[in-house]
Amino acid sequence: MADLAAQPTSIQSVYNWFRENRLFVNRRYQRKLVWTLEEKQKLIDSILNRYPIPAILIAEKEDAAGSYEIIDGLQRLHAILSFIETSFSTEEGSLFNLEFFPTAKGYAASGVFMAELGEKYLNQKQVSTILDYSLALSVMRNASEAEVNDVFDRINTYGHRLSDQERRQAGVQNEFSTLVRDIACKLRGDVSSDILPLSSMPSISIDLPKTRHGYEVKADEVFWVNQGVLRSTDLRDSMDEQCIADIAACIVGGVMIERAKDALDEIYLEGSKEADRVLTALEVYGSEKLTDEFGFCVQEILKVSNVNGGEKLRDIIYGRKSTNAFSSVFAIIMIAFHEMFIKERKKISDYAGIRKALDMLSGRINTDRSSTSVEERRKNVDAIKGLIAPFFSASTDLAKEIYANHTVVDIDAVIRRSEIELANYELKQGLLTLAPSGGEEPNMIQKVVRTISAIANNGPKSMGKIIIGVTDKEEHANRAKEVDGVEPVKIGARYVVGVNREAKRLGISTESYFSKWKDGIKNSQLSTALRDSVLSSIDYNTYYGLGLIVITVQPQAELSYVGEDLYWREGDSTVKAEGARKAAELARRFM
Repeated sequence: MADLAAQPTSIQSVYNWFRENRLFVNRRYQRKLVWTLEEKQKLIDSILNRYPIPAILIAEKEDAAGSYEIIDGLQRLHAILSFIETSFSTEEGSLFNLEFFPTAKGYAASGVFMAELGEKYLNQKQVSTILDYSLALSVMRNASEAEVNDVFDRINTYGHRLSDQERRQAGVQNEFSTLVRDIACKLRGDVSSDILPLSSMPSISIDLPKTRHGYEVKADEVFWVNQGVLRSTDLRDSMDEQCIADIAACIVGGVMIERAKDALDEIYLEGSKEADRVLTALEVYGSEKLTDEFGFCVQEILKVSNVNGGEKLRDIIYGRKSTNAFSSVFAIIMIAFHEMFIKERKKISDYAGIRKALDMLSGRINTDRSSTSVEERRKNVDAIKGLIAPFFSASTDLAKEIYANHTVVDIDAVIRRSEIELANYELKQGLLTLAPSGGEEPNMIQKVVRTISAIANNGPKSMGKIIIGVTDKEEHANRAKEVDGVEPVKIGARYVVGVNREAKRLGISTESYFSKWKDGIKNSQLSTALRDSVLSSIDYNTYYGLGLIVITVQPQAELSYVGEDLYWREGDSTVKAEGARKAAELARRFM
């Protein structure tokens, strides 16, 4: 049974918890950061005026005394703490003055956050008012996971402004809700663990084009917004998850559902007939299988959109004059493609043909209000299949392409994740230097082998990836464009330059280039179990004609070596372990 205690705590103390990573967010039920600048400024104004603000509810973590999971008050806490770190100014244009708070100033000086500069700052008295302000914290102790979920669910029936889909997903923990969340995270590029420190919330939150908050998921770069399926504000309100839930429910049960609020509500209602039907069907179908299929369908639709150099799917479906989102039409397009790939067991033989077949699709299917019914949705799916079927052909190896290899969606998610989880991911430009007559970088494959070993040594539950054909420097991307004539693709802060250009410069086939990497790893002194695991999963993706190699480092049961040498990851660097003490420290990770 949970105990609830009032624990008034100064903002200064809460800031210390924040930077000591003692405040956590559970993504299974918490929404992203969504407050507007005006909402944040009004909260800071209330604190400066010593007005009361609503209580914040946290639960002490069972496995870590003194660390807390935020149940209610996420937006308020992050607004206060980000204001201290100069992310925004007051309504009067004043920034927090770090000179009067040495703790935060020290974190800024060490590079933990970047302090903004301004013309106006709070005075010492105002800084003290904020730091000394006592937050009304209510702390749940000895609470089970079920109790925390129940409390969160009850809180969010009291009028909080959650979108329909946020309300559905909040607190629901079953295979369907997890599937929806996982696919959504992959498509947005904010793939991460379920439990995050509060300091990491900007990495999974949506930055809108006209209201930049410094969040790391840029709405206009995400598939849904980039292709015009959703507006950026829809993405912030989890409409992408609603669209995924609708598509997934139609696929796994083998029965089209009505596109309606009540239909999805029923699927998320524990114990309802529809919820039981979908969960039973998903158990048989397999979440991992559907996740792979969903990513493959999105990849193939993107290839169709890129036939003429990269059109928005919306422009193909509606023409360039339309600015409307079209999630309902996208859902039936996805179902149609899925049925062609999975039920019909066919693959695309003519992308340009499909591009032409989908031209102005909106005028050839029913898009009025009646199109949301089960019958009309089925008619629309069949109509789309009739248009695109001539450009598909039978395939005997499609399963390998769908389930055994990385899709473009997977790769984009890894590239974005590499910006956050530095120790588990590494991106390499390739084998060659960028000089016009440049040869191979000395020992490049050996360097990658050492990094494979280091990533494996992150721990027995840790998995990582290395992608060959990506650079994090714009100057290198420009150089690749100049030297090799490729058009780099920007993903987050990274640039895909590909490896096909290197194969061409070496005068060998893509297959031979891929073999150079495989042979280099095979002939290395990498620990046998790790080496065999890597070779069994290393994979090549055409990635819009640029070509990428993806090396997967599966979790290992024991320390991995390169010959007699031991390596570990320090941030995004691979470091050789020197001395018995470091070796013992790494060994303890596997005990």
